[in-house]
Amino acid sequence: MTASSERAFAVTHRSVLAIAVPMTLAYLSTPILGIVDTAVIGQLGDAALVGGIAVASVLFDLVFTTFNFLRSGTTGLTAQALGSGNQQEMRATVLRALAIAVVSGLAVVALQRPLLGIGLSFLGGSAAVQSAASSYFEIRVYSAPFLLANYAILGWFLGLGRAGTGLMLQTVLNGLNIALSVWFVIGQGWGIPGVALATVISEIAACLLGGLLVMRATRGGTWPSRAVLLDRAEVMRVVAVNRDIMIRSFSLLFAFAFFTARSADQGDVILAANAILEKFFLVGGYFLDGFATAAEQLAGRAVGARHRPAFDRALRLTMVWGFVMAGVLAAFYALAGPLMIDLMTTAPQVRDAARIYLVWAALTPVAGVLAFQMDGVFIGATWSRDMRNMMLLSLALFLCAFWLLFPVLGNHGLWLALEIFLLMRGFSLYFVCRRRAAQTFAAAARPAA
Repeated sequence: MTASSERAFAVTHRSVLAIAVPMTLAYLSTPILGIVDTAVIGQLGDAALVGGIAVASVLFDLVFTTFNFLRSGTTGLTAQALGSGNQQEMRATVLRALAIAVVSGLAVVALQRPLLGIGLSFLGGSAAVQSAASSYFEIRVYSAPFLLANYAILGWFLGLGRAGTGLMLQTVLNGLNIALSVWFVIGQGWGIPGVALATVISEIAACLLGGLLVMRATRGGTWPSRAVLLDRAEVMRVVAVNRDIMIRSFSLLFAFAFFTARSADQGDVILAANAILEKFFLVGGYFLDGFATAAEQLAGRAVGARHRPAFDRALRLTMVWGFVMAGVLAAFYALAGPLMIDLMTTAPQVRDAARIYLVWAALTPVAGVLAFQMDGVFIGATWSRDMRNMMLLSLALFLCAFWLLFPVLGNHGLWLALEIFLLMRGFSLYFVCRRRAAQTFAAAARPAA
């Protein structure tokens, strides 16, 4: 391969927003679902039930988001195949991802008992919190194969730059889930089991729709042979990328699980307050993830096309838009946070505690925006090893900051350690990015031996 194989394309504000806006709307539906679930259970007036939802949600994040490589890794590999014009590899990527999703999902179902036991032992909480979390887990776990397949399908469409399809799939998934949660809990009085059942039904429905859309998108083309699917070089590349992203995702979820566990150590009221404020962070994260997704697709396509100008332009534009949106979010939380807290819980003690620590939740979009955007660049470029290493470094700093700050500042120290973690992730990746870009595009321009 030589420099003459470059497939030039332009990156503009419009091309960034064409991906970021629909995916921002799509990703926002996920934390909104979490807010609705928390608010629905919060109307029952029991802090232990709110805490149980928080603990169970973190447990599922630990189990399922560990497999987030099925979404992000598929996006990066598909975008690079698109950039290089390799139609066969585009189809092979989604088939490999779906195979991994089904096997992994069935393994989660088979291992549900030890996973639940280990998770509750680590996360802690009162007996009432753990009972509520168990009720939720024992139903929702059966969504695993469908949820992971949805990761793969969404990642594939995003890699193709079809953000509108991604928006539709996420809207169906989370919109149906919200409607069923309200109906099952408020209308039918099923409590926490109703919230879990709503999730299972929604994942199945979205998976069936996504499968039909994949078949439609590939209609008329030739599917890759078994030899192409099992090509050693490509399979090993998938394994390496997915392994590194899985370690990175698990480390990220470990940090938030640690945050929840240390919240639980402080009692049900602080746990519930931190859980509500953490939802603010998740809303901000998913909001900013629209621009991170634009960075994934455009950076990955630029690497596949071997076109450095497109890569640099994608890096610059997604960063600018990300910081603008982060500032808007921070201001919104500072102004509307108290009202949002009141809408999410009726417990007076939880409301009072959440107001005390609201400032930290308002700062999280600004602290985390660079981390989100650089994650997108590194995923799209499949620089997964560097992303893994910087995550492990940031996690170590987070734990050290907690042990130093918490004894002095209490829950304020826990939140400050989280902000340090977010800042470290972003700046460490930023300093690595330029060096990796120079190496990648220099290798692309060099004639093959």
